[in-house]
Amino acid sequence: MKNIRNIVLVGASGAGKTSLAEQMLFNSKATTRVGKIDDGNTVMDFNAEEIEKGMSMTLGVANFNWKNTKINILDTPGYVDFSGEQISAAAAVENVIFVINAAAGFEVGLEQAIEQMQDKKLAKSIIVNRMDNESADFKKALELIKENSSITPVPIMIPIGSEHNFKGVVDIVKGKAFIKGEIAEIPAEMTDLVEETRMALMESVAESDDALLEKYFEVGELTNEELSSGIKKAILAGTLIPVFTCSATHNIAVDEVLDAILDYLPSPADKKFTVLEDGKEKEIEAFESGNVCAFVFKSFSDPNVGDIAYVRVFSGVLKSGLDVYIPEKDSKDRIGTINTVVGKNRKDIAELKAGDIGGLVKIKVARGFNSIVNIGSKIEIPKAELPTPVFWQAIKAENQHDEDKIGAALAKFLEEDPTISMNMNAETNENVLAGIGEQQIGLIQKRLKSRYKIDTNVKTPAVPYRETIRGNADVSYKHKKQSGGKGQYAEVYFRVKHLPRGEGFQFINSVVGATIPSKFIPAIEKGLNEIIRDGIISHNPIVDISVDVYFGSFHDVDSSEMAFKIATWQCLKKAFEVANPILLEPVHNVQIIIPDEYMGDVMGDVSTRRGKIMGMEQKGKKQILNAQMPLAELFNYFPALKSLTQGRGKFTQSFSHYEKVPDEIASKVIEEANRRDD
Repeated sequence: MKNIRNIVLVGASGAGKTSLAEQMLFNSKATTRVGKIDDGNTVMDFNAEEIEKGMSMTLGVANFNWKNTKINILDTPGYVDFSGEQISAAAAVENVIFVINAAAGFEVGLEQAIEQMQDKKLAKSIIVNRMDNESADFKKALELIKENSSITPVPIMIPIGSEHNFKGVVDIVKGKAFIKGEIAEIPAEMTDLVEETRMALMESVAESDDALLEKYFEVGELTNEELSSGIKKAILAGTLIPVFTCSATHNIAVDEVLDAILDYLPSPADKKFTVLEDGKEKEIEAFESGNVCAFVFKSFSDPNVGDIAYVRVFSGVLKSGLDVYIPEKDSKDRIGTINTVVGKNRKDIAELKAGDIGGLVKIKVARGFNSIVNIGSKIEIPKAELPTPVFWQAIKAENQHDEDKIGAALAKFLEEDPTISMNMNAETNENVLAGIGEQQIGLIQKRLKSRYKIDTNVKTPAVPYRETIRGNADVSYKHKKQSGGKGQYAEVYFRVKHLPRGEGFQFINSVVGATIPSKFIPAIEKGLNEIIRDGIISHNPIVDISVDVYFGSFHDVDSSEMAFKIATWQCLKKAFEVANPILLEPVHNVQIIIPDEYMGDVMGDVSTRRGKIMGMEQKGKKQILNAQMPLAELFNYFPALKSLTQGRGKFTQSFSHYEKVPDEIASKVIEEANRRDD
């Protein structure tokens, strides 16, 4: 385990994460050519949709050996819609590396990645990439991170030159320059900057260790050995976030970054891992000789190979043929073929040891975010917290004959991306996909087409309205029909009352004296349940009413269960005519997180969406706006908020309650429902 490093690359789209991974693979001789995004031939982005768009959309996995150490590298998409891939990858590694475009400033994708990773117990570091780009500015890039986040970056490397003059780096700890992979003299004009950077690094390291701090105060400096070991301890403890720099596209200082990953970043042997046992979290040492504990951090379906699960082994050894237990499914499973993975390329291996990452082919039970443990074990890996949905679309197959296939196909995609959920709304008869962005839902549509040949349409989902009344009614209805032979007869008297919000439906039987025989009472209740489900004014379910049947009449021959059901339906409709019926809509609690400068625009927009501001609070450099908003307005809020805040705003939501729909909107909803009826 000491000879393994597990890293995930995160950051904004376009920062060069995939290019950096490709160059590392080439430099380590894991590949024979450097894949280019523009050419669509990278090892990490091999899906047709990624090649078409020229951007990562899914998690890429690869490994290579560098100076007798195995590096497992996970390359994540930078686009916010696919941030769930970062959550998946973070569960499998000890190290998260923020890759930054030296010329792009503090980008939205970087901000999102920092916020998503800030509470995770991972060693964090920074690579300032693209130092060769026009307007590349190492110092400014770090200043923007410090100003806009909770991170204080500390350089261990600094660039020699920038833009077209970028030619290498100075390693502050080693006190050496590296130009085109060769050791060189530190440029004279950089002497003061190197000394200043070394002192800042020394102070940061000393502050993270009492013994080193005491030595630093006494002597005024630390030896290279003390500095190097102190850096490793501080990174592991999370008190130091080191900065490295390179140009992946020109292969400048990539080898030096790889050396730094080996020198400073923790191995699986350096960190305990967290498990749940009997519902309680505890930390466990990782041992190859220990019990098996592994975690499927990502699963997907390959049309050519079948189901594949990317797995991180925390303890023990996974071997082909091993019988295991999947606690989340309460089911046994068997380990089949094990792969080592380099993007789309796989190679069979016999076993996967503690600390390592690989692929399991055609495993039957385990899927994404499932634990793999010994049979009889009572531990599991805690499931990561996933973002709440912020974008919803109803999806339907274009061709009726594909409707039977779409459910099974979508189920596969839900296994691949746990940030997407699907709900079959029985009221509206819609399959509603919920996720974290338009691109994410669009990718599902494309894959339904490419993998399963299913063309689909998406639209804004129907709102699950409710019907109720504000008044009370005392009504009766007599159903009498005679058309030769046996007739139909039933009469019912109802007291219909409104109930407090959230009480649902209450049926009361107050009939005395057998004016309605007891055998017909269940038919009345069944008829009420049917019309309560189907609605009256807008074909939405009825809530918060009580119906008390207290009188009626019957005929010995012509009365029947159906006659009493029909009388029941008509009587309740009659009650709704006089009891002031209204339409209710779902209202959600919304927490909107935005930079200060957008507060006015966002508050104004919330008001135009019939939202109510419930309060505000400051958190770091962001404002948190608490509001309530109708779901009808929330369905398309995500793209609007992105537009208002240049992509920097985000929100979470949860259902709160139902409340009355404004009359002008209610009349349109009712009119539309009646038009569909006609």
